[in-house]
Amino acid sequence: MNFEIKGVHYDLTDATKEFIDKKLERISFANDYIIDLQITLTKNKHGYSVETNINFRWGHSSHVGAESHELFEAVELMVDKLEHVVRKEKEKVREH
Repeated sequence: MNFEIKGVHYDLTDATKEFIDKKLERISFANDYIIDLQITLTKNKHGYSVETNINFRWGHSSHVGAESHELFEAVELMVDKLEHVVRKEKEKVREH
């Protein structure tokens, strides 16, 4: 799995990267199904926006995003949504 984190108007710190890595362990069950995972952290006027693009082996891709006033809260919301999308896609593939 290719993994990339970038910040827009935000300097990524090691603590932020470690927090994201720790949260992404929730989708480690699907590492074999994921080709690319790109996370973009954006600092806005009113808070933070976290967006993710995920590409699966079978050609499907998804875009997940979350916004919050706190960075870590936005990351947690995004990971919750991402986990839901990954589980749903994995179930779709199992049915076929």
